[in-house]
Amino acid sequence: MEKEILVKYASLIAKVGLNVQKGQNVMLTCGLDQREFIQILVEELYKCGARKVFVDYVDPKVTKLSYKYGKVSDFKKLESFEKKKWEFIAKTCACRLFIESDDPDALNGINAKKYSKIMTGRRKIIQPIRDKFDNKIQWCIAGVPGLEWAKKVFPKLSDEDAIEALWKAILETSRSLVGDPIKNWEDHNNELKEREAKLNNMNIKTLHYKSNNGTDFTIDTLDNVSWCGGGEYTMNSKIFFNPNIPTEEIFTSPNKNSMNGVVVSTKPLSLNGNLVEDFKLYFKDGVCYKVEARKGLKHLEELINTDEGSKRLGEVALIPYDSPINNTNIIFYSTLYDENASCHLALGNSFENLMEGFENMTLDEIHNKGMNNSLVHVDFMIGSKDLNIIATTKDGKTIQIFKDGNWAF
Repeated sequence: MEKEILVKYASLIAKVGLNVQKGQNVMLTCGLDQREFIQILVEELYKCGARKVFVDYVDPKVTKLSYKYGKVSDFKKLESFEKKKWEFIAKTCACRLFIESDDPDALNGINAKKYSKIMTGRRKIIQPIRDKFDNKIQWCIAGVPGLEWAKKVFPKLSDEDAIEALWKAILETSRSLVGDPIKNWEDHNNELKEREAKLNNMNIKTLHYKSNNGTDFTIDTLDNVSWCGGGEYTMNSKIFFNPNIPTEEIFTSPNKNSMNGVVVSTKPLSLNGNLVEDFKLYFKDGVCYKVEARKGLKHLEELINTDEGSKRLGEVALIPYDSPINNTNIIFYSTLYDENASCHLALGNSFENLMEGFENMTLDEIHNKGMNNSLVHVDFMIGSKDLNIIATTKDGKTIQIFKDGNWAF
């Protein structure tokens, strides 16, 4: 890929994704692929005024070995220097940037129960620290092609051609291949904010999903919880940033006790390197009481049994079937991209910051108002070409939100 295009993409991530402010630290986590692009990105971050950019290269194969041979009692703990790193982020309000490039199958075969125990233990230590900076700092996830990832998506192409094809797909869906990426995102954010405002003004109480694949599902919204789309603002400093590049969704967190019916997946779900395909989830009064899958059933069952909240939904996201990502006809095997192809739901934790006045509430108060609490948050796709969504408003009116997979307004 031409360097000029890569510089524009790196600039987009630095200026629109993170919107790094002068004097801010940046914690950059990335894989071992595309070191040249990481160097370009770091330069763009410094040009934005970053004080220091800390680069943490992560190798998922090494991670897999650690979980294979390490003891749960050792790895579920944070060493003192690890804890200090998290405290440094909280103290300095450092931006967090994640560049995704890893092989989707890298963790395939990992002991899921052992992995869950380790991650659960670590999250319990990290969460109180994260609570100090959540919603107060900018963060962003974006993608670059790794060889294994590219070959997964384009298995029939040569190594070089597969990487080039994935670069093209990433840049196209990120609105970075044609024109001025920053201007493209200004227009895109404006469009998303217009739809967000329309949904918030509808006073929706219930959404009813139905499609010919078997999805027939209702879910209620929560009072004083907003729909959100595109970029968002940090809570204290009011810095506008875009957490995901790309993004197509308008989303909210629903009433955790309100889901009823069945939802059918429309794209594979990758869980720690294990694919779950053609699956159904059955809900009653908010709880997923049964799952079915043609492939990967045990991994889906392990997910919903992570904790009490993993059996409930924490997110509802509306995305047209006629989206830039879906129109590529590519399965990216990456949640960042596949979740933005069409409508999705998420098992697990809610977005507490969507509740009005959340900054003045405890987490218990927020969860008692109907928001879900879980150690996980896993998106899965349910959008289809014939999906229809009917909203019932709080005053009893019905409004068609989606017709045949796309926005009805």
